[in-house]
Amino acid sequence: MEDPDSGSVRPTVNDPEGLLKRSRELLDLFWEISKPERDTRLRAADKLLQILKNSGQTDELQYVVKRLVNGLSHGREHARTGYSATLAQVLSMFEELSLKSTLEQIKEKHDLQAVNKKQIRNVAFGNFFGVLALSQSTRLHKEPEVLLECIKLLQTLAQYKDHLRELPRKTMVDILSETSEDVFEEVLLNALQTDLTSALSSPEQLELLLVAMQKFPSVIKPAKLKKLLGTASIICKHTLPRLVEVLKTAARSVKKESILPSVALDLLQVSLREDSFEVFWKEAVISGLLSDTPGPCHYLAFRLLGAALPLLSLSQLQFVLSGEVMKRYGEHVVSAQLPERFKFSPEMDVYVSSFLQSCRDPDKQLAVILAFTRLTHQGSPAVPSFWKVVEHMEPMALKQYVGWLKEAFCQPQLENCLEFSTRKQRGGPDATVQNETCVFRFRKWIIPRLISIVENHQIKKDEELVMDISRFIFFQAFFETKKATSVIPETRLSLSDPLDQNTRSVTTFAFYSLLQYLSVLPVLGDCAESETASKRRVLGVMADGSMWVFRLVEYADTLLKHKTHVQSTQTLTAEQTQAWNSMLESVETLMKKMKKSPAPEHTAFQHLLLIVGIQIFKAPEDSVELLKDLQSCMEKAQAKKSKKKKKQTESEQEPHWVEVVVEILLSLLSQPSRLIRSVCKTAFGRICPHLTQPALSAILNVLDPSNDEEESGLVVMDEKEGERTKQKQAAEEDEEEEDAEKEEGEDEEESDTDDDDDGDDDEAMEEEQEEVDQNFRLELMKVLQGQNVLATEEDGSDDEEMDDEAMMKLDENLATLFGEQKKKLQAKKDEKERLRKEKTLVRDFKIKVLDLVEVFLSKQGNSTLVLQMVEPLLSVIEKGMSSESGQQEADFLRRAADIFRNQLCRGKQYCREVEGREAELHEMMERLIGRAQKMQDSSVSLYYFSAALYVLKVLRGAMKESDSTQTPAAEVMKMGKADVERVTLCFKDALTSFMTRRKSPLTGDMFIDLFNKFPVVCVNLLDTAVENITAGVREHQQGQACVMVLRALQSKEVKELIPPSQLTELCRKTTQQLLQCLQHVECKNKAVLEKTVKALELCHFLVKTIHTQNMEVNLDPLQNVLTSMNTDESLQKSGKREDTYWSVMKLFGIQKPKVEKVKKIVEEQEAPKKKKKGFLPESKKRKNRKKPQVLEGKEAAGATETAAVEGGVEGGKKKKRKKNKKRKMSVGDEVQPQPPAKMAKIQSSQSKKKQKKKKNVGGETNAE
Repeated sequence: MEDPDSGSVRPTVNDPEGLLKRSRELLDLFWEISKPERDTRLRAADKLLQILKNSGQTDELQYVVKRLVNGLSHGREHARTGYSATLAQVLSMFEELSLKSTLEQIKEKHDLQAVNKKQIRNVAFGNFFGVLALSQSTRLHKEPEVLLECIKLLQTLAQYKDHLRELPRKTMVDILSETSEDVFEEVLLNALQTDLTSALSSPEQLELLLVAMQKFPSVIKPAKLKKLLGTASIICKHTLPRLVEVLKTAARSVKKESILPSVALDLLQVSLREDSFEVFWKEAVISGLLSDTPGPCHYLAFRLLGAALPLLSLSQLQFVLSGEVMKRYGEHVVSAQLPERFKFSPEMDVYVSSFLQSCRDPDKQLAVILAFTRLTHQGSPAVPSFWKVVEHMEPMALKQYVGWLKEAFCQPQLENCLEFSTRKQRGGPDATVQNETCVFRFRKWIIPRLISIVENHQIKKDEELVMDISRFIFFQAFFETKKATSVIPETRLSLSDPLDQNTRSVTTFAFYSLLQYLSVLPVLGDCAESETASKRRVLGVMADGSMWVFRLVEYADTLLKHKTHVQSTQTLTAEQTQAWNSMLESVETLMKKMKKSPAPEHTAFQHLLLIVGIQIFKAPEDSVELLKDLQSCMEKAQAKKSKKKKKQTESEQEPHWVEVVVEILLSLLSQPSRLIRSVCKTAFGRICPHLTQPALSAILNVLDPSNDEEESGLVVMDEKEGERTKQKQAAEEDEEEEDAEKEEGEDEEESDTDDDDDGDDDEAMEEEQEEVDQNFRLELMKVLQGQNVLATEEDGSDDEEMDDEAMMKLDENLATLFGEQKKKLQAKKDEKERLRKEKTLVRDFKIKVLDLVEVFLSKQGNSTLVLQMVEPLLSVIEKGMSSESGQQEADFLRRAADIFRNQLCRGKQYCREVEGREAELHEMMERLIGRAQKMQDSSVSLYYFSAALYVLKVLRGAMKESDSTQTPAAEVMKMGKADVERVTLCFKDALTSFMTRRKSPLTGDMFIDLFNKFPVVCVNLLDTAVENITAGVREHQQGQACVMVLRALQSKEVKELIPPSQLTELCRKTTQQLLQCLQHVECKNKAVLEKTVKALELCHFLVKTIHTQNMEVNLDPLQNVLTSMNTDESLQKSGKREDTYWSVMKLFGIQKPKVEKVKKIVEEQEAPKKKKKGFLPESKKRKNRKKPQVLEGKEAAGATETAAVEGGVEGGKKKKRKKNKKRKMSVGDEVQPQPPAKMAKIQSSQSKKKQKKKKNVGGETNAE
């Protein structure tokens, strides 16, 4: 029954067949087809096809086609694409739809003749996407008539280049590529006659002809081509000028896309088919494209070069890669080094890489790589030394390339290289460069290229090639050839130009860098893959098990023995030679012992001896001393094993061998070498099981912040730093030369910055000179008084003038005095800079020493020596937190903190042997907790607290399954050697301090971590935490107390340790504390709100536990307090506090009241009162100063006159102009008071208007 008072009721609609529902689905699908998301459009198209397939209704199919055709001219690009793709799928699936009728429907709906100019763009796109849909339906080739009509329509659309650009021509090419030869000859050839005849006028028409020639060679024969173009071939003298213009047009059309136009690639292929490639390359590319200014045409030439590589023969490759295009490419590479310039080199790398991957001919690969290597600028190749494309070379080609590099290093034939220079260098004074400089730059590039071949693990290489490169670099770094011999292959290549000191320094530095990589190189070859699955992978060794460095040391010994054929660049003394031979004997002894009984310390000594031994060619004196120390340590280590029954008194006379090895490692770490750092880290990992307390103390003393001012360890560092600077001189000089190659503008900017720096230095010197010391003042007074320049009280002759000789003498004395003062100031600056460098060196040295600490913690984390590292590491962290925040200091602090946190505190291994050291460890724990309470920063306090937990973990020992019992008597057993009462008292004082101090560095998370790791201590501290729910000094501490109690009660281990009666009493106390905490709560600030939320969370868990376990705890007072919290209905909203509150009340059976419908009615009634969008509020509206007023007599007349003057004639004005006038002008033609900026704009605009009026008046008078 209908309610008569309800008014009009919408009648019910019967839809038994579901037509309305299906129509609604189709409309929704059309909306989705026009959406921007591609996946949404595809899903909608598939769903539409499925609906049409299932329904099978013709009317519905016709309706869908009509809607899709109408949508082809949609204003949005994504919608047009979606409708076109869907129409193509519909036509492809339902072949009963006629393509001819569909095309007619498209032409009728999108008529180009009957549309106005505003809609011409959308209508043109509608026709184009309609033809595109027909072509994508895969049915177009079956209906030649429709195909012909589509081609004619595309020809018509080609006139609308402003909107469609080259899309119609490209579509014609796509249709042509899918057409059969018969259809093309019978139907399309005549229609395309005009386009084919004018093929040389545009890239699209030329591409159409080239595709037709490639697709239908039997139709487009030379005779037919001659009728079309007047010539039987595409590439000839008659067509080349027009082809160049077409290529330039195509290059400019793809400027933004940065791609190779398809017409250019087709022309390249046609030139190869017509055997006219060289003519095309010389006339079209070199004389045509490269004649234009650097830009798109040059980039097209480079792209043609890269695309032609896989298509050319070996002779054609050599012709192309040694021509003008390569030179222009090199110029581009050099000029593109400036920032914000387009760089083509990554694109060229892709072309070369794809060529090397597709072409497996070693000769062609070698020809291409050598061509790019020979492309040099003042001796330096244009390609980088680390070129990633080399990894695709065949092993045979790579081996030949390495041989060429070695020969080019020894005998650099720069006349065979393709040398180029930039435009500014050709016209500047630095056009010619000395041959020595070019040779140095060429050799300096070859060495990194050889090393990159070894270090790139993607390159397929064998051990023979790696050793060949290593031997060559070592030989060139330290030896010279006197006479060739077959025993040493490196002597066969004689140097055409001797190596200078800079080249040898670069080669030396490169060798030790290579040696560092070889020390971590995995086993090469197929044997490595088979062994990795069964054995642990060993680094730095060859397939036969010998070290790479050992093979290089053997090669060095061979060179030293052949004194008649080779000569060392640094002659070794008798002492150094003896140390070298002794090192070899020690290594052989160790190798024999390792075969009998392998030991880690033997491998460590062998590695150290080899590395220090090969350093003898770089620093002979230091290496000799280190070798002696290492050999003595090795002898002591061997003697200790053979003579175990010696007395301790004899052993105490000399330091332990490990201590000496640690000192050697520390001295080696002071050298700025990655190789030494890596070797020291590896060697220390092998000897750390034998580490003693004095050896560990030597490491920790280096990290002690109190020893920062000492200069220990700086001597070796400074010497090595000097050598390092010598090695870098060549690189710095080369960088200066490369900087000179760049634009002059950049040089000017650099000179400007240098001038600014000089100005800053002058200002600093002036500031320092202002602070003149008293001694300098006295010396100046003496000089002036000695020449009677200053008047004294006795001498009253102020006006007496000095002669020239006296003036010259005074000038000399003053110059001498100020020169000495300037030297003193410069000495102070140098001293300050020296101290800064020393501090940097010390910090860098400490960062390296941290490697040893990390290795020891990872290898020997269960050693008792670890306990001695706790407090030194904490002092390092504490000092780093309070020191200056430089980048190096920050790195050092971050590294130390990471080692302490992850390797020490969170390590899986920890010390478990505490027998007899219980009292010491308890004192350490109390000391750490006390220190944590005295910190100013919570982050530092966290590290001390974590260290205390680590010590407590050591005291407790390992947890066993037998210890997990439910009796309280097992508490002491669970804590191992720890004194539970002492530990509890210590942490109870810390907890009390945290709860009672307003600014405590401790945090609640620290104690929660304590509760989780040590349940026994948690049980003993629970009463203190419960008391501080209300006794906390601030709301934050009270909230943290609630969190602690909650986490403790949620812990399974804690529940097992607490008896049921004690647990009930604990819940009763907690309930009383919560009762007091939640009374009269007023959320005034964030702290109170957080405390309330945490108290409610604890309350929820407590009530749930009491109800679940049926404890005898009275919860009525708590329920009353919770109910009183919502008396003002302030907890009816949604939020974390409100949700937690009602989850607690739900446990008491009280549900959150639902929102009444009356409130919605009120909101609906108030909704119309809201201000409409787009309207200004009343306070922001401009006051109308022309309100109509009732005036009488003359006042009315005056008012009308002023209104007429101010407003003008309103009938002929628009509202917009009125508003602008009201904003700019006020009553009486006076400007309103505005901010200064607006006043300036108004005045400038008014002055411009006056000037325009004056010009107009002047023009009129002149015309008259």
